[in-house]
Amino acid sequence: MDFLKSLGIAASGLKAQSGRMRIIAENIANADSTASTAGGEPYRRKIPTFSSRLDRELNANVVEAGRVRRDPSPFRTKYDPGNPAADARGEVRLPNVNGLIENMDMREAQRSYEANLNMVTATRRMISKTLEILKA
Repeated sequence: MDFLKSLGIAASGLKAQSGRMRIIAENIANADSTASTAGGEPYRRKIPTFSSRLDRELNANVVEAGRVRRDPSPFRTKYDPGNPAADARGEVRLPNVNGLIENMDMREAQRSYEANLNMVTATRRMISKTLEILKA
């Protein structure tokens, strides 16, 4: 097994999952925001995407963050005529962010990040053991 290839692949996974967690955190932070003007559009949930590409230096497929898409699902509404963002009917449009989904996505991203980190740790241990054997 090529140790550098293993480290490169795991590092690409770490970077991709880190970006994913950043986007999820942004969604969670904006879950209760409203538009700044009456009848305006509130924050729209972002969806991270991933793609695979061939890293010619490693001669391996690595993962990388792709384009960030906007979730086309409808906004939530709440009747709150006193809110400055309310439309003529007194309805306030709220972001299409579901906290439960975001928390589950965050947990999945964390587990994937940890799996890649464990791969880096295991590879480092194998390199260390190999060097010990070569010294003897």
